[in-house]
Amino acid sequence: MKNSNDMKKLVIAAAAALLCAQAQAQDSADARAAKAVAALTPEEKIKLVFGYFSTDFKDTKKPEQGIDGAAGFVYGIERLGIPAQQITDAGIGVATQPAAKTPRVRTALPANIAIAASWNPATGFAGGAMIGNEAHLSGHNVMLAGGADLQRDPRNGRNFEYAGEDPLLTGVMVGEQIRGIQSNHVISTLKHFAYNDQETGRFIADVKIDDPAGRMSDLLGFQIAIERGNPGSIMCSYNRLHGVYACENGFLLNQVLKGDWGYKGYVMSDWGGTHSTTQAALAGLDQQSGWPFDKSPYFNGALLEAVQNGHVPEARLDDMARRILRSMYAHGLVDDPAKVQPERIDYAAHAKVSQAAAEDGMVLLKNDKGLLPLADGYKTIAVIGGHADAGVLSGGGSSQVYPEGGSAVPNEGPTGFPGPIVYHRSSPLKALAARLHAKFVYHDGKDAAAAAKLAAASDLAIVFATQWTAESVDQPDIRLPHDQDATIAAVAAANGKTVVVLETGSPVAMPWLGAVGAVVEAWYPGNNGGEAIARVLTGEVDAAGRLPSTFPADESQLPRPKLDGRGLPEGTRFSVDYDIEGAAVGYKWFDKKGLKPLFAFGHGLSYTKFGYAGLKAVPANGTVKVSFNVANTGKRDGKAVPQVYVAKVGGGWEAPKRLGGWDKLALRAGENRDTTVVIDPRILAVFDGKSHTWKVAAGEYKIILAEAADAPVGSVTVKVPAREFAAGAK
Repeated sequence: MKNSNDMKKLVIAAAAALLCAQAQAQDSADARAAKAVAALTPEEKIKLVFGYFSTDFKDTKKPEQGIDGAAGFVYGIERLGIPAQQITDAGIGVATQPAAKTPRVRTALPANIAIAASWNPATGFAGGAMIGNEAHLSGHNVMLAGGADLQRDPRNGRNFEYAGEDPLLTGVMVGEQIRGIQSNHVISTLKHFAYNDQETGRFIADVKIDDPAGRMSDLLGFQIAIERGNPGSIMCSYNRLHGVYACENGFLLNQVLKGDWGYKGYVMSDWGGTHSTTQAALAGLDQQSGWPFDKSPYFNGALLEAVQNGHVPEARLDDMARRILRSMYAHGLVDDPAKVQPERIDYAAHAKVSQAAAEDGMVLLKNDKGLLPLADGYKTIAVIGGHADAGVLSGGGSSQVYPEGGSAVPNEGPTGFPGPIVYHRSSPLKALAARLHAKFVYHDGKDAAAAAKLAAASDLAIVFATQWTAESVDQPDIRLPHDQDATIAAVAAANGKTVVVLETGSPVAMPWLGAVGAVVEAWYPGNNGGEAIARVLTGEVDAAGRLPSTFPADESQLPRPKLDGRGLPEGTRFSVDYDIEGAAVGYKWFDKKGLKPLFAFGHGLSYTKFGYAGLKAVPANGTVKVSFNVANTGKRDGKAVPQVYVAKVGGGWEAPKRLGGWDKLALRAGENRDTTVVIDPRILAVFDGKSHTWKVAAGEYKIILAEAADAPVGSVTVKVPAREFAAGAK
């Protein structure tokens, strides 16, 4: 034996062999992780907590074992059977980094905001399961999905990656997506924790918000998503909270996440979100991700040195490694290793999943005189704008999924990140032409007068309007870019039968709304978006979506008419004051201030009509159980989305009412069905900062059944007893 180090290595190897032999399937993830950590050397623990970018970047080569064009790579421990972590973006599908030599072609879901607009947990799960399967068959075992930041501002460039403005809707829909992804033995993150609600100054913005308000808004959305989806990892955000970076914020990571909520997984940083070694480790960050995006490899040699000299306790490093390993065991990464086998991906079936999700989330905003659904009988149909002859728009940045053959409209948008602008190769014009026996004539819409002339000579005009939004940049306002409003107004003046189809990532203003016959919000509809749009416009499927966020009339209605940080010199630190609205986000703000939006949260028309009866509400086990009957009273099959709101009689909340629950029912013409909604106790409660508990005040609560936040169809009042429960309970 050469020296004691060699002996130590043999002993560790023997212990590892014994560990592998003894690890049985029935062992809990906690027990398996504890055994594995006991067998690790300090250097191996460091391997687990330090991640690399898996694409050549800043003169730094990706690790040889990393998948080219992927988001990240973390070395495994081969002798213990611990696989490397192969990390991919994002919540819409398996993305490829722009710097990659060859983009991976994979199936793109509609934008997450479109999935949320379905108000259908099953749609969220199915989409997650599909992209999780493609991730696993692409060799990835960690997916950077699960965007849950609330839509506090419609100008946020990443709204399309999130799930709207309400914490309950966000938590349920994002949690279901995570659950679907992880059903494939792929860890999903939940991101960006927390308050990363704008892109302007995202690396330097300092968020100010009172803790109770945060617990009842943004943090509640994350809490519900964790309970519903059990994500293996939480990704902390770029911004600061009360002066402290989120990725070294002990209040967020140690107190709220791991303390109050009892979260057992690990916290990874966003790429470029780590700013220290000792401070970040002690505050609860478990893994530095995406080196060299950060200024220093904080969790590599520096962390090992900090442990050795006592600045970071060895027990903390053990906890970091244990949390990572626990998630890897709990979610099947060790027992069912991901392999690169794209030949096993069923692209045809996955395209149908994407299409069904797009159809389920498209929102019919307006439909005068039954203009939609379209039927045969038009001789000439003008299709104007939006590159509708070629494809459908997608959002930009790290979530970009690339279509086969590249973008249907090449060379648009910025050449660098977050561009280029990518259109999926699914033409709405071609899909409509395959269904309607009419002559279709296309115009790009850039010349409003020429577009109007074409519309005047046609029996029907369909205008496709687009708004490209992307990571790292916010919108300047909520108007459609490139003078599209003028084109729509001109077309509507020329033809009374004008339909507008919006492909946007956020709410937009509609100064032409009164002049057009119908408006459909299609969002970014994904891989088969053109087919989905055609099926909704022609009524092959019902217009089934409902808005997950309020559409303001203009910026003056927002809590911050001017976006914080806009116009400041680059690098200037600034604060974002969320105490202005506190927990009154979105429709709650509009209710509180008595503002009339363009379209309310939850709004969405159908091609049929629904009736409601038998509304009842009874206290049950510390919450309220609401039951009612929904009937399809029309002549077409359709999907109802009855929404239950709660108002505290006498006030005392941040806003007049809160979303308490909902259901989505597919009903045949003439069919009716009973349904029950159980309200989450936290929706009835106020978070008390002094006692650190949720408190339900005894008294009367009004239960409102509605078709949208501004469209009640019935109400009852129920008496609820007082209740108090812990911050992490429900």
